[in-house]
Amino acid sequence: MAKIRELCLFLLLAFSIARVSEARSEIGVYELKRGNFSVKLTNYGAIVVSVFLPDRNGKLDDVVLGFDSIEDYKNDTAYFGAIVGRVANRINGAQFILNGKKYKLVPNDGNNTLHGGPKGFSDVVWQVENYDTDTHITFTYNSTNGEEGFPGDLRVSVTYLLIDTNKLSVIMKATPLSKATPVNLASHTYWNLAGHSSGDVFSHQVQLLADKITPVDKELIPTGDILSVEGTPYDFLHIHEVKTKFHELPNGYDINYVLKYERDGHFHKAAVVYESKSGRKMELWTNQPGLQFYTSNMLGPVKGKGGVTYNNYGAICLETQGFPDAVNHPHFPSQIVKPGESYEHVMVYRFTTE
Repeated sequence: MAKIRELCLFLLLAFSIARVSEARSEIGVYELKRGNFSVKLTNYGAIVVSVFLPDRNGKLDDVVLGFDSIEDYKNDTAYFGAIVGRVANRINGAQFILNGKKYKLVPNDGNNTLHGGPKGFSDVVWQVENYDTDTHITFTYNSTNGEEGFPGDLRVSVTYLLIDTNKLSVIMKATPLSKATPVNLASHTYWNLAGHSSGDVFSHQVQLLADKITPVDKELIPTGDILSVEGTPYDFLHIHEVKTKFHELPNGYDINYVLKYERDGHFHKAAVVYESKSGRKMELWTNQPGLQFYTSNMLGPVKGKGGVTYNNYGAICLETQGFPDAVNHPHFPSQIVKPGESYEHVMVYRFTTE
């Protein structure tokens, strides 16, 4: 896997040859394609609609869960494939204090705010800034001061970029225009490497490059502790099947992992997923400090693509991110971005077969 310097050079080269089109905001579906690797996206919620990959025998399957129509995405409560924000994950009590002022947000998960509120970035129409089917698409969104209770105007973009013949990069950026604000964007894609319609993911093998977690209370709000995974069902430092210690948990996995990395902002491997029947393997790299590992515990039943019924545990989410509820835990890495500063969150997926 290329180091971050090589990646940046590749990104610059890709953008330098991009064919820039007129920005447009009508809802559409757009395809990125290179050989037999293809990704479909929509500017509603900046959603990943499908990812088609070959298995070890060359058979193509769509390996992400989702819907057939935009209307279904508008009524979605699972955040299928979406970019979530302004602040991903949960904020305790739907409030926080910044520079001495209390900001009250719109609760949408009991008394808490989840993934930006009732109308977060997953439920808005993004503008298509530029698009080239061979390389990339960039969506932009202007979030206004007070939107869902958050302070300040914020310009946001996400670029989906094909690299080589088997890598997908997701580059999320944000720039505050008027006030300091928390920013924590995340990609909420549901992966099933055996194919979106293949059932549960218990036999998927997972490695998470993290030796600590941020434990949560009964409302899935971080307690503020940072605990070792050693000797617990949360230990995925060595690759093993999801089902290995699943029975030791009451509801499955839905926890933030503290990734092992050399320094803030450094590009590092976060996860590896392998599905033995298809031979598909996915590596995930990022520059973020945390990763939410979620086994779709509250997913189904819901009717998805092709009329398939998705049930609980039918996919894995690997959401690289800042720590949940960091605005209320000063010892967590800060998510506050001030005017004149910028936020950048990079993910790279590398797909192979074995």
